[in-house]
Amino acid sequence: MSGAFADLGTFLPLVLGAFAVQSLDPSGVLTGFGISALVVAIVYRRPIPVQPMKAVAALVIAGGLGAIELAAAGVLLGFTLLVLGTTGMAGRLARLVPKTVQDGIQLGVGLYLVLAGLALAADAKLIALIALGVLLLFYWTRFRPFAALLVVVGAAALGMSRTDGLPEALAFGLWLPDFRWPDLASFRSAGQSIFLPQLALTITNAILVTAVVAAKYFPQDRDRISPDRLAVSTGGLNLLLAPFGAFPMCHGAGGLVVQHRFGARTGWAPAIFGASCLALGLSLGPGALELLSLIPMSAIGALLVVAGAEMAAANSLRERNPGQLLVVVLTGLACIAFNVAIGLIAGLVAEFIRANLMRWGRSHR
Repeated sequence: MSGAFADLGTFLPLVLGAFAVQSLDPSGVLTGFGISALVVAIVYRRPIPVQPMKAVAALVIAGGLGAIELAAAGVLLGFTLLVLGTTGMAGRLARLVPKTVQDGIQLGVGLYLVLAGLALAADAKLIALIALGVLLLFYWTRFRPFAALLVVVGAAALGMSRTDGLPEALAFGLWLPDFRWPDLASFRSAGQSIFLPQLALTITNAILVTAVVAAKYFPQDRDRISPDRLAVSTGGLNLLLAPFGAFPMCHGAGGLVVQHRFGARTGWAPAIFGASCLALGLSLGPGALELLSLIPMSAIGALLVVAGAEMAAANSLRERNPGQLLVVVLTGLACIAFNVAIGLIAGLVAEFIRANLMRWGRSHR
């Protein structure tokens, strides 16, 4: 249970930010996450996360995508990823990326989580420090897996105390998502504005790096949690659920690190998260948004800081020679300064130069 809710630092800010700007259907969004997480739990039987696609969320929050364009983006990305996975192209693309570049992307994603967590923590520094203190207090004990759950429950209780309990607008019932198939103009808008940037991010972070991290945590499942299978599950779920109001979703390396860091080892973590989202979406509908907004973001930021730091420190940088270390660091910095897709390109260029300089040096000895 601790690992199941440890990834709220990524989930809540993006989802709540999108709700605040666009008139999205909370039932469709939460039901989409719920069904996807439950399917992932059954298919992989490991804590493979289900997260909102970050580039899509950023454009929604900036006002560049409405609900119908969002559905079009989910359908386009879902179809493309499904084709890449079923044809084996996702695995081929993954095998082209050198180990130094993979480690650099992991370094960059970890540092990105730390920075994102610090930004969230800045809203209420005292709450963030208390949450961070709880996490560190449990870090070296056998109760470490319960730390994230304790922080989330405590933060929710604090949020409720500030508003005199639960929101009055909560209305229990059965809230079913609406089906809306995007029109041609929506597909054109989504294709021009977000398709390629998000596809690049998804292939790198949500497929390639997630498969790499999963192989480190669960080496016995290397073939089952492969880039091709991650592409198929991401593509198929988005293609199926986007017309029902689901937010475009992906797997994320950061989410896997966070869940594993706080105790998740099996599919029970995404199953618990999925069942919670499904229950909120179907039983509360719009009221679920007010309930989630009670949790102080500063406490969730503390979770991101701890998990991101662990992910960034996971690489054995001391075992690298100076050339390899330079590639890893440059890749990581490019991920932070721009995005993961640019970091991938920068890392490939740096590794190409390093490898050719080494060959040139050997040939002139």
